[in-house]
Amino acid sequence: MKKPISATIDEELIKWIEKEIKGKKSYRNKSHLIEIALDNLKKEVDK
Repeated sequence: MKKPISATIDEELIKWIEKEIKGKKSYRNKSHLIEIALDNLKKEVDK
């Protein structure tokens, strides 16, 4: 089950996220991109 959270994110990162969402069809929204990024980070850390 997914649960909503709140995070304070640097303005430059938000601009980058918005650019990525507009430029690619891989992400439905900001939350989707952040979830994928965190999942990728988790996989790297767990290696």
